[in-house]
Amino acid sequence: MVNLNIVSELKNRGLIHNLTKETEFLTILLEKKIKVYCGFDPTADSLHLGHLLPLICMKRFQKNGHKLVFLVGEATSLIGDPSFKEKSRKLNSIFHMEAFSKKIKHQIFNFFKRNKNSSNLTILSNLNWFKKMNLLDFLSNIGKYFSINSMINKESVKKRIKRIDQGIAFSEFSYSLLQAYDFLKLYQQKGVILQIGGSDQWGNISSGINLIRKVTKKKVFGLTIPLLMQSNGLKFGKTERGTIWLDSKKTSAYKFYQFWINVSDNNIYDYLRKFTFLKNSEIDNFEGKKNFEKHVFLAKQKLAENVTTLVHGKEKCESAKRITQSIFFNSIENMKKIDFFQLKQDGIPTVNLLNSDDLQEALVKSGLSSSRGQARNMILANAIYVNHKKEKNIKYKFNCQDKIFGKYTLLRRGKKSYCLICW
Repeated sequence: MVNLNIVSELKNRGLIHNLTKETEFLTILLEKKIKVYCGFDPTADSLHLGHLLPLICMKRFQKNGHKLVFLVGEATSLIGDPSFKEKSRKLNSIFHMEAFSKKIKHQIFNFFKRNKNSSNLTILSNLNWFKKMNLLDFLSNIGKYFSINSMINKESVKKRIKRIDQGIAFSEFSYSLLQAYDFLKLYQQKGVILQIGGSDQWGNISSGINLIRKVTKKKVFGLTIPLLMQSNGLKFGKTERGTIWLDSKKTSAYKFYQFWINVSDNNIYDYLRKFTFLKNSEIDNFEGKKNFEKHVFLAKQKLAENVTTLVHGKEKCESAKRITQSIFFNSIENMKKIDFFQLKQDGIPTVNLLNSDDLQEALVKSGLSSSRGQARNMILANAIYVNHKKEKNIKYKFNCQDKIFGKYTLLRRGKKSYCLICW
């Protein structure tokens, strides 16, 4: 039976940071199914880990029979959202924006299609209405509803204004108006009454709620989700390195799987509730076990398997599990070609070798040793493994049997240092 109280479900999962007019919202949910929207600006060619909770929250609404609208902010991506950014966002060209938008639309559709939930799903672009609007119309018809005083007092704006070295551009300052107008158009055209976003979007969502109230005299609602934070206190997003993308061509399913396997023990049960569709009773059962270390490890496996399957599908998750089994439990026999492809992509350090068949030279080129002399000593010390088999011969030459699928050899130094040779 469909759970009529989606709000209770989200609260139990820790997925609500703020919700406007909860009592009124619950009354509406008891009367009818609603349309809910979430927006993503196409500032890259893939969504990332920071977008996953909004996707999951939307999926929960859909499982409860509500209709989803995703808005790809093609227009707003050309402006840049200043929300809690320390400096102006680097803006992309229209050419890149269009390419990014196409990929993100496809990614959203595939996420729900993969989970057999692509019905009742609409994906739009806000360029549909902004490209038809001129500046004077926008300022006279929409701008008049916004107070500069209240806009300046938004926390995300105040922080930027106080930064003498950065400040805030007028284009970024006006971003809140554009997002508010998005909500208004979706309410008028599609009957959307709820916007979902990260907690850093509270100010923008509130602006949309107020604009709709002033223009139409109607009530709509906003729901924000807690941000997924890194250990350094920053939210997950695009970084110069270390971004966890939802596109397996940018972050392999194996690396994605490993991210969840390696989450902090302190976060594991919270993440199981937020990121999976496991029953709370099953999660409570894990949490209540006495053997903490054993059951935390099992819980991490359950988390990694569920989230990887959700994002990348069962086949790629099974591949990630096979690679993990091989790397950490020394059982290379079951690995398939697709597994080595993922390892080569971003799983472990990789080196390309053409003509050399000398183990010592391979150890140097792979970075597992700093010199041939050190390589020789490591072999003599029984510290070197070729495809998980200990190699003691300092003059060892690779042969055809070492080249799995005629292309790959796994080198290991000690217990944890790996390199994949690609022939």
